[in-house]
Parts: sequence; structure tokens; C-alpha cells
Amino acid sequence: MPERVGDIGEFGLIGRINELLRREGAFSERVTIGIGDDTAAFLPRPGYEILVTCDAMVEGRHYLPQYMRSFDVGRRAMALNISDIGAMGGRPLYALVSLGLKAEMAVQEIEEMYRGFLAELNPVGASIIGGNLTHSGNGGFIDITLIGEVEKGKALRRSGARPGDAILVTGYPGQAGAGLQLLLQNPQDPRILEEPLVQIYLTPSHRAPLGAAIGQSGRATAMIDTSDGFLGDLGHICEESRVGAELFQERIPIHENLRQAARRLRRDPVDFFLGESDDYELVITCRPSEVGPLRSLAERYLPVPLTEIGRITDHAREVLLILPDGTRRPLRAKSWDHFRRSDPPE
Repeated sequence: MPERVGDIGEFGLIGRINELLRREGAFSERVTIGIGDDTAAFLPRPGYEILVTCDAMVEGRHYLPQYMRSFDVGRRAMALNISDIGAMGGRPLYALVSLGLKAEMAVQEIEEMYRGFLAELNPVGASIIGGNLTHSGNGGFIDITLIGEVEKGKALRRSGARPGDAILVTGYPGQAGAGLQLLLQNPQDPRILEEPLVQIYLTPSHRAPLGAAIGQSGRATAMIDTSDGFLGDLGHICEESRVGAELFQERIPIHENLRQAARRLRRDPVDFFLGESDDYELVITCRPSEVGPLRSLAERYLPVPLTEIGRITDHAREVLLILPDGTRRPLRAKSWDHFRRSDPPE
């Protein structure tokens, strides 16, 4: 019978986690107090600002454990936090991980979840320096606080976009949203997990290394990741910058896999691009003269394109979709909302 959390208890599990992190995790000389005390401590780097973000995932609400390995659950939880640091132009450094666990959960599943955390942290040189464990009765949760840094004055905010700026996007937003719909429509089909868009939903990627490079370059005016969906997050930029936007439908990057999935789902692929989705791409605004240099920069970091799809206007909070015939269609920016009852799992 597999060893359970209840068999070894909280402190036994902490010991197992610590051994795994020492053996498989990254090490930073700037950490002066690591796991084992009431707090961790690290030395900040002179000339840099500290970035802090936190995000929680609740079982059945933000992830579907019946379709995911514990390793992929861990990867997913850490990737979305790393994406937030990258979207500010920063580099992730240290993570604090809090878990709500059921006593009957297998210890091996917890260890595999931590390996998922490390699979995202190790490539960017970041480490886990603390956290918390607690018993959770009805369902598990993962709550991660991630600390990063950015050179002083180079953090990219949502409030920097200006009229006349170009709007750029990495990759192909909308694929994860379509993947989720395919999964929900065919939950009993064992082949559904092999679908490319379902895999994109279950194992999202982030663009943090490019985000850090863009922040260092000083060529962008604003940046955000698409964790709330492209239109919702562009709406955040428009709101904070007090500007509007025009998007050109014919420039929207639609991957062929998304076109095929949209046909199966009887949906317009553009709606998937604009709507709520679990893609962690970047939306970037910049002066038109910086589009070429940013594309060249992106080619060094991305296997996907950086596409110019629109421009910032001076019509505050007004977002328009320009159709190929010139028709101007108003869009309403709708973001992911954790408290809307009709929302599917994120």
C-alpha cells in the first residue's frame, strides 16, 4: 500500500520535502536562512527592486486532478507565478509554497508535485526557500508566493501605454481555452488527453525569459501576461493607462490546431483568441519604431512568433475590432473572474 501523508505526519513530510529540495533544487548564495526556521532570509541585490506575486490553485476549480499527473499540477502552479514576474520584466528568485493536503494523499504524489515545481524553477535559477503545510478536508490547494527582482526603474507596468503605441502578442492565445472545451465535452474519451490543445491547457508554458529581456531592453511601454485571456488583459492595460485600443482581425495569429478545434466546437477561432484562456503569453505595447527590435529580441527566446495586431488609441477604455472590410466592432473586455458561478475550471 502506498505511503500516505497521514502515515508520516506533517514533520515527516517536511523532512522528505527538504531532502528532495536539497538533492534536486537550485541553490542560491544570497539565501542566508533557508527552510528550517520561522522565516527565510536573503540578501537583496543593490540597484534592484524586489517583485512579489502570489497565486493560489484550488482543486476542481483551477485544475482538474483526474486528468493531470501530480508533476504537471506542480508545473502548472509554478509556471503561472513565474509568468507574472516575467510580465513585469523581472527574473524569479525564490518561492514559498503552501499546500492544503488530504491525509490519504500518497507521499509520492507530493514529491512528484515538488518535482513539478522544480522543473519550472531550476531552468530560471530560482529556488524554494520555505512554505507551509496544512490539512485540507474537502479538496487540496496550492498557494505560491514568488519573489523576483528587476533592475531599478525598469519594471514594466500596465500603466505605461500611450496613444500611437503598437500592440504586440507572443504566440497563439486561445489554444488553452479551446483545449479546456474539448476536454469538458469529451471527458470519457481516453484519447482526448492526446489532443495538442488539451496538452497546452494541462501543461501551460510561460514567456518569463523574454519578459525579463524586454524589461532590460527598455523598448516596451507596458506589458502583461494573458492569464485572464487576451482581451481581458489588454483591457487591464487600457484601464490603467487610460487609453483605448484597435485590433485588426486579419492580423490576429490563429494556429491551425485552433482552427480545427474551433470547427469541432462550432465556434469562431477569433473568439477563442479574444476570450478567457489559460495561455501565459505576453501582451506588449511599444512605440512603432521599436517593433522591429523587439521582434529580433523575441526570435532569440521564442519558438513562436511575436505579432503586431493593433495600436493604442486615445479613446479611453474603448476597444475596437477592425474587420477586413473596415467595419469597426466594439469589444467588451471580460477577464477571468473567480467568483462568477458560470466560469469553468481555469
